[in-house]
Amino acid sequence: MAEKSLGAVGRRPHGSGDAWVTASDGRKFWGTFGAAGLLVHDDRGVLLQLRVEWSHHGGTWGLPGGARHEGESAVRGALREAYEEAGVPADALELEFTSVLDIGVWSYTTVGVRATRAFDAVIGDAESIELRWVPIDEVDSLPLHPGFAARWPSLKSLLQNSISVVVDSANVIGSRPNGWWKDRAGAAANLLDSLADRADEGIPGTLLGLDVDVYWPSIVAVLEGQGRNAPDRQVRDSARTLADGIRSPEIVVARAEGEGDESIVDIADSRLNAGDTVLVVTADAELRRRVESLGCCTRGTVWLTGMLGASSVASQ
Repeated sequence: MAEKSLGAVGRRPHGSGDAWVTASDGRKFWGTFGAAGLLVHDDRGVLLQLRVEWSHHGGTWGLPGGARHEGESAVRGALREAYEEAGVPADALELEFTSVLDIGVWSYTTVGVRATRAFDAVIGDAESIELRWVPIDEVDSLPLHPGFAARWPSLKSLLQNSISVVVDSANVIGSRPNGWWKDRAGAAANLLDSLADRADEGIPGTLLGLDVDVYWPSIVAVLEGQGRNAPDRQVRDSARTLADGIRSPEIVVARAEGEGDESIVDIADSRLNAGDTVLVVTADAELRRRVESLGCCTRGTVWLTGMLGASSVASQ
C-alpha cells in the first residue's frame, strides 16, 4: 500500500508528448512519442498501480509509466514516469530488460528492473488510486490493464528466471591468433573492458532465446593462469548510467586459483542452484559436456566475440 494519500496530490503539468495518437483503425494510444512503463520487482513482488477511474482503462492495475517526452529514451522515460507517479528512486534499481510493442504509429516499451534495496512507493499524482507490491503469483488475480495482461505471462517468466552468462575467458582469448600470447594479462584486461561495454549495452534478446528486445544478464568472467594478473577494472559511470540514469549489472571477475574449468563448473552449479538459467561460453568440448550435464546451456566463442568486436580480445 502506498504511504501517501491521494488527497495530497493533483494532476501533473502536461509534457511534450502528452497527447493521443490515432491508428488507422481508429484505436487511440497515449503518447505522441510513444510510452513506457517500469516493471520493478524485488522479494515483495512487483510494484503495480491501480489506475484512477477517469484515466484510460481506469479501475485496472498496471505499471507506473506514461508518455515519453520528445527526444527521451524509453528507459529514461519509464524511470521519470515511475518517479513522478510512485516515487521510485532510480539509484535503487538495476536494469534487466526492455520489451517493445511497436504498431508503427506508436510504441510502448516495458522496462524491467530489479530493486537492489527496499523503498516505499508513494503516490505522486492523481492518476493512481493505490500502489501495491503484489507477489508475482498473485498478479493474475487482479483486474489488469488489457495491454499489461496480454504481456504478463512472458514478463512473469522473465522475472522468475534470471540469466547468468559464464565466460571461459582463456578459451575466448585463445580463439583468435592476434598476439594474445605476448601479454596474457593485457589480453584478459582488454576482454574485461569489452565485456563491461557489452554488459552496459545488454544482449539482444534473440541471442538468448528470449521474447524481449534487450536483456542485461549477470556476466561472470573466469580468469586463469597469467590472465589472473589482469588489473582490477576502475569503477566509473558507464555510458548507460550517464545516458539513462540507471545502472546495468556489473561484470563479476572470478580469478581461478587452479584450473579454470573447475571454477567454471563450480560457478555454473552455484548459479543453477540459486535458480538462474546459466549459459556458459566456451569452445572446449569436455567443458561443454560437463556443464550441459548440470543443466546449463552453452555457446561457442564466436557467439560472444561477434558481439564484442574484432579488437575485443587483442592485447594492447
